[in-house]
Amino acid sequence: MRKFLLSCYCCCLVLLSFGQRDFYQKGNYAFTQQDTLRGMLSPVRSCYDVTFYQLDITIDVENKSLDGFVDIQFTAVEDFERLQVDLYENMNLSKITFEGKRLDFERLGNAVFVDFPKQQKGAQGTFRIYYNGQPTVARNAPWDGGFVWSKDSDGAPWIGVACEGDGASLWWPNKDHLSDEPDSMAINVAVPRGLTCVANGNLRGVSEKGGYDRFEWFVSYPINNYNVTVNIANYAHWTETYTAFDGSTMPMDYYVLQANEEKAKEHFKQTVGVLECYEYVFDKYPFWNDGFAMVETPYLGMEHQGAIAYGNKYKRGYLGGMIPKNMDWDYIIVHETGHEYFGNSISCNDLSEMWIHESFTTYMEALYVECQYDFDEAKNYLRSQRYMIANREPILGPKEVNWENWKSSDHYYKGAWVLHTLRGAIGDDELFFEIMKGFYRENAISNVNTEDFITYVNAKTGKDFQPFFEQYLWYPSIPIFEYDIEEAEDGVKIHYRWNADVSTFDMPFALGAEEDMQRIHPKVGEWQVIELAVDSEELAVANDEFLVRLKRVKQP
Repeated sequence: MRKFLLSCYCCCLVLLSFGQRDFYQKGNYAFTQQDTLRGMLSPVRSCYDVTFYQLDITIDVENKSLDGFVDIQFTAVEDFERLQVDLYENMNLSKITFEGKRLDFERLGNAVFVDFPKQQKGAQGTFRIYYNGQPTVARNAPWDGGFVWSKDSDGAPWIGVACEGDGASLWWPNKDHLSDEPDSMAINVAVPRGLTCVANGNLRGVSEKGGYDRFEWFVSYPINNYNVTVNIANYAHWTETYTAFDGSTMPMDYYVLQANEEKAKEHFKQTVGVLECYEYVFDKYPFWNDGFAMVETPYLGMEHQGAIAYGNKYKRGYLGGMIPKNMDWDYIIVHETGHEYFGNSISCNDLSEMWIHESFTTYMEALYVECQYDFDEAKNYLRSQRYMIANREPILGPKEVNWENWKSSDHYYKGAWVLHTLRGAIGDDELFFEIMKGFYRENAISNVNTEDFITYVNAKTGKDFQPFFEQYLWYPSIPIFEYDIEEAEDGVKIHYRWNADVSTFDMPFALGAEEDMQRIHPKVGEWQVIELAVDSEELAVANDEFLVRLKRVKQP
């Protein structure tokens, strides 16, 4: 268990100024009309709930285009005569029909406003959108959205799509907001004969359509729109079986390029251990009836539900790096499988709360290390990521705008450390894991927000962790543990306090001899003192269990 010696700590820190809770209103952040149209649940979006999508398209590989339609089944949440769907303006929307009649619509950038005969609250129906065009080409997938039109080593087409953040509406029309997931979805894709199309869910059939093969996939669970995917290649395919702790079984399907089949079969053996770890910590794989699949893609990876995109080139870590040298596991397998729990099963309602997807999943990497090795190695892994924490802006972004222009990856690495710090603050591993497992199980296959998690933590601990989350999520800076050391007759006196944005911030901390830490309860702005029977050269703090800054300050 590695601690940090106070006597060795350099106090010459470059600290960012503390921010405000309304950080994005006071900062230099400009939001466009299109950001609002995509990000806000306006009345023309909240008036209806999507219950089912049927995507039916033909992909022209040579022309990098697609053509088809989407059926959108809905329930009216309020009376309406107009609703909004979304489709990037570079895609052609040819017509929209409802109950055998053509509907009028108008476009405003990527938003499409459709006029209906009056729909009463509770009414159900299906409208069809016909469209075609050349979808956005990704310049650097998966960090920017779009299609990747590539070729394998034999010159055969190798195609994928990734659209997190940019939105699924860059390639198919839908209600492109995280809060509204369909209950199920059909994905029918025709591709040139000889190629295989892998999408989400279960393959129900393949039929001929001219010079094309039409693959019919069905997702039986709710799904994020950005998780809907197509992968097209000359794939090799094999199936294994995963057995859960309760004895039930699930197919594990793998689709890889023909040339990589043998090494893939060896490399993917680690996947069972990943699923076992996450089943132990949270629950068994959430999309059990649809099965688990890993699909080789021409880009690094993405958490596409039930069809995880894999492009880590069969290397350890992240393309061969980013994990300690004594470890041997594939980052994409571990991280993207984690997203099946947080991101896909539990989803946020707004892009501003993507920490629910990314922070939890990043911490799941450390939990996997703890499963495979031990807690000390998990902390070692977390320390290897700590240098990537920037503290430039809050983990929570601005709400109701389609915005993901983060200046850093704090909603990954800092957020993971926030959960690790919560574990340290609770100080009871059994309770912490009860919280993690309980929150997951009670909210599986649903959308949640940050306050849901805070409320759950408070209820389970019997304490108010609101100021804790307020500081770590709503402000860019982390709390500073300010201290001064005074020699005493039998050791040292430590004067200490918190310096934080949130005046009610209340988090315990630990310090003392490395093998005998004492838990203390600093207050914001209020000096306290503790006398310890330890030599000043041996004085240490639990810096590997709490995300804080240390600063020696001469107390008055």
